[in-house]
Amino acid sequence: MPANATNSRPRPDHSTLQLPCGHPSCQRYFKTAAGRTKHRLSAHPIIPQPVSAPCPPSPELLDPGNDQQREDDVPFNADEVPRPLSPPADVNAEFYGPENQFYRNYHKGLDGRPCDENGMFLSPGTLPPPLVERPADDWTPFRNRIEFEAAEFLFCKDQMSASHIDTLLDLWAATLAKHDDHPPFANHRDLYQTIDSIPLGDVPWQNFAVKFCGDKPDVDIPPWMNGSYDVWFRDPREVVRNMLANPMYADEMDYQPYREYASATDERQWKDFMSADWAWDQADEISNDPDTVGATFVPVILGSDKTTVSVGTGNNEYYPLYLSIGNVRNNVRRAHRDAIAVIGFLAMPKTARVHAEDPKFRKFRRQLFHSSLSKILQPLKPGMTKPEVACFGDGHFRRVVYGLGPYIADYEEQVLLGCIVKRWCARCLASRLNLDDDALDRCREYVDALVEEGTLLEIWDDYGIVGDIVPFTNDFPRADINRLIAPDLLHQLIKGAFKDHLVDWVEKYLLLTHGKREAQRIMDDIDRRIAAVASFTGLRRFPEGRGFKQWTGDDSKALMKVYLPAIEGHLPQDIVRAFRALLEFCYLVRRNIITEKTLTEIQDALARFHHYREAFRDAGVVPTFSLPRQHSLKHYIQLIRLFGAPNGLCSLITESKHIKAVKEPWRRSSRFNALGQMLRTNQRLDKLAALCVDFTRRNMLSGTCLSAVVMALRRFQDLDDAGGGHACATDSAPPNGSNANVLDVDEGHDDGEVDDESTVLQADVQLALTPQRQRAKTIAALAAELNITHLPNLLRQFLFEQKHPNDTRDVSEVSEFHFPHYDGGISVFNSASSRFYSPSDLSGIGGMHTEYIRACPQWRNGHARNDCVFVSTKPELEGMQGFDIALIRWFDTVGDSPDEDTGMWIVRPAYRANHSPHMSIIHIDSIYRAAHLIPVYGAQFVSHDLKYYQSYDSFRAYYVNKYADHHAFEIAF
Repeated sequence: MPANATNSRPRPDHSTLQLPCGHPSCQRYFKTAAGRTKHRLSAHPIIPQPVSAPCPPSPELLDPGNDQQREDDVPFNADEVPRPLSPPADVNAEFYGPENQFYRNYHKGLDGRPCDENGMFLSPGTLPPPLVERPADDWTPFRNRIEFEAAEFLFCKDQMSASHIDTLLDLWAATLAKHDDHPPFANHRDLYQTIDSIPLGDVPWQNFAVKFCGDKPDVDIPPWMNGSYDVWFRDPREVVRNMLANPMYADEMDYQPYREYASATDERQWKDFMSADWAWDQADEISNDPDTVGATFVPVILGSDKTTVSVGTGNNEYYPLYLSIGNVRNNVRRAHRDAIAVIGFLAMPKTARVHAEDPKFRKFRRQLFHSSLSKILQPLKPGMTKPEVACFGDGHFRRVVYGLGPYIADYEEQVLLGCIVKRWCARCLASRLNLDDDALDRCREYVDALVEEGTLLEIWDDYGIVGDIVPFTNDFPRADINRLIAPDLLHQLIKGAFKDHLVDWVEKYLLLTHGKREAQRIMDDIDRRIAAVASFTGLRRFPEGRGFKQWTGDDSKALMKVYLPAIEGHLPQDIVRAFRALLEFCYLVRRNIITEKTLTEIQDALARFHHYREAFRDAGVVPTFSLPRQHSLKHYIQLIRLFGAPNGLCSLITESKHIKAVKEPWRRSSRFNALGQMLRTNQRLDKLAALCVDFTRRNMLSGTCLSAVVMALRRFQDLDDAGGGHACATDSAPPNGSNANVLDVDEGHDDGEVDDESTVLQADVQLALTPQRQRAKTIAALAAELNITHLPNLLRQFLFEQKHPNDTRDVSEVSEFHFPHYDGGISVFNSASSRFYSPSDLSGIGGMHTEYIRACPQWRNGHARNDCVFVSTKPELEGMQGFDIALIRWFDTVGDSPDEDTGMWIVRPAYRANHSPHMSIIHIDSIYRAAHLIPVYGAQFVSHDLKYYQSYDSFRAYYVNKYADHHAFEIAF
């Protein structure tokens, strides 16, 4: 190419335009108005309060005397569900929510009263002490905002390697050389040293070594007996105090136990940890000491799980220990906002295979775990009996009392924690031979008595107790590990009862019933059915079915959404109903808010599951259901009452933390002595996070780095033009965090303000911002494009209905002479967005969802995509009785109740009297949200040529998939 040749496409310059979000508590800035609008819709939605929010129906429990009761209904007595006594009258009650829909009874003993730094209680209404004033441009240890944000980007967000940092800084220096300026850091060492000098969030790592101290043989001493095992940890007390002092949690923290009720019915509901009974009971016990009255109870939640960082050779397993506090709400703990921290890396002693089954080695390994936990948690022990003063994120000091709370662990970890034998339950004394028998809960006093009275072999065989191990909880007050085992949705339900049990049992059933060849044929058809499921927002597709080896938790959750219709027709009715019962159980216990009514539904689903799963035993698939993960379902109602909604204590939280605390730091290491580098990385991440919180609290991060510099230059220019003296261009934030001087643009009717007022709409549907330029411009052209010849007449009917809303006649009875004519232009949009309020979280701002609905002739330059939607036709009715399904044509419900086997409604394409498809034009405001349909496959095998995008045009009937997501489960009942 000639040297003077120019590119036909002009190169754009970097834009300094920065648009503020406009929300009072949001510091986000955007390059375009469209980006800002999209952010507002997703991050700061206008919270609708449902007019008649759909709610789940009562369980399918019919009166025994009702002649309509099915013969195969599972008997269930709702009175068998244990109910706690009403809360005492001597409580602090407070109404809250829209129109005071709910009220809370707060604990009066440990009520979280503010005090001064010496522990003296303050008068009600006293403001917190003022913050220590610091200059607005004090970015210590960084010199300016550019340095801080560059460090945060390079180390936290991009995780750039040291060599790449040096390369980037060299390129940066090359662009600044002509200005006699330099980049923010000299090299990667300068960057790391600056981060290390941050004074906040510094909880240093410590370690101790553990050795075997028992008797050793005279010869051939096993190597593990002479080994030394290092345990690394951080002071848990300092970590907890840092969490309490985090201002980001100030409005999302509960300072005292409470019980929550609906004002109209006095029905209790459970959500966050402090709303449950365990925290209340602990507060009752603690407040017996007069010195603790008025303090704040701080439950310490723990979790541990081995994780593998590489499938290569070498010691690539690590054993992290995590900590959180029960005061922060479930949504904070699930959102990875530093409310769960890694506080230790436990030792994992290994030995040669010849010694692996040695009882001494196995005992040493178990006791090492418990002794390490006891040692790590010792700094918390004094504060468990004597209150200490701590600063909280709202600026107040409070007296705090610590306590060991629930422990998040999978079953293998529970066996180790509970000092039990495998195949026994860590929570109750049910025999491993029949775990479903009713049994008493395990408790520390009972176990100690058994250890004292019986031999180790007797209590091993008869009670499943490993009697020569001392649990770490024995070293702490009010702690009993058997009563602190938390529910685990991931390993007990999703990967356990569903994937590892029922799904695998289906294959075994088919092999026993049909033989290998026919079983493989049926399994292939099940895979094709799964692959033929239509696309849906948030739904993971299985292009080749479920035939892959390595399953993740996300894979299992995705399979739950589509598996039930795929097996219907190939398996007996009882097996299909067993899947339905288990899925309903899983979706019910996963709710953010669980009411007493929900507990009754959970108990009913469990009873039905236990009844219908017998089909597997009758067929010889499994000899027994005495399996720990199957048995764990019995404890969920009790655990919900004790610890609140299980989704706040799931091992999904700790496994997600593995990525940030273990796997990513390992990948950033040199792989040589990687643990030390991983500890340093975690410490630097904590320091940067703590400094970011401090800068945010001081309103120093308003806007973006670029907007701050531009505003400083504008102020300098304004002063220079006015002749008002000299000014220096800095990148400090405006006084008091004001962003009044930041750049903004006129967006027509959008004045940049966010309406925080509530609305009564259940859903808000908006068309895409840009119409399709290549689509039809007139209604006649669109009719030809869609091959719907009567589309103009449908439009005229729609306009008539809009013009005459009070006309009670059916539109078919109206003469076409009265229909308005429209010959003007039209705009065609390929998508719309629906923003709706989830009924699962009525008492807060959670549950807002935005999803896209698409109707386009070519999706990603390929096939057509036309989504289904729920259309509100009778809003006064609840559940599916108030919705019809619309695609391009209408779908009618089949029957007046869901299908008995799957629990899902069945719909079919609607036709008019002349057998033409029933089509109509509806107003966009009548759309509620997207719907997902799965074909009713029946006993027929699916064609090998069927593609997923042909699904909605290839079958006569469809299931309304209520398992597509948790919100669909609550409205499509």
